[in-house]
Amino acid sequence: MSDNTSNKHPVYRTFILNHQWHLRIVGFFIGILMIAIYLWMASGFINLLLNLYHSYPDNWSHGAERMIKDVVIILASLELIRVFQAYLLMGRVKVTFILDVALVVLIGELISLWYREYSTNEVFMSVFVISVLVGLRIITTRFSPDCNEA
Repeated sequence: MSDNTSNKHPVYRTFILNHQWHLRIVGFFIGILMIAIYLWMASGFINLLLNLYHSYPDNWSHGAERMIKDVVIILASLELIRVFQAYLLMGRVKVTFILDVALVVLIGELISLWYREYSTNEVFMSVFVISVLVGLRIITTRFSPDCNEA
């Protein structure tokens, strides 16, 4: 008679794969996604520098606008990499990491409103959503089970 209570981690089976194979497959696909994001970020960084170089003498303000948007997208990608790394290390994703990604993306959208035609409703809606996400970020940090405050 085999008793699974002595094991630290219970052994379970999904439809076809056991736990270890499932972890390997998920890790493999997340690794591929991370490599793709790294390559995309590298090409975005090179593109950012080239656009800034070509727009410098004549149209510097347009180049600065594109640079700011590109930098925010690269920062959002770095936050996404952080989410993937947390999943690989902990086996779960912390809500605070997802909120960080959403905040970076939405703040980038708010910054992009500065450089284009926008309505007051768009600005108020963006500020409202960002405020709600900041509130959620504070709440999830404060009441996190990982927090060891005494």
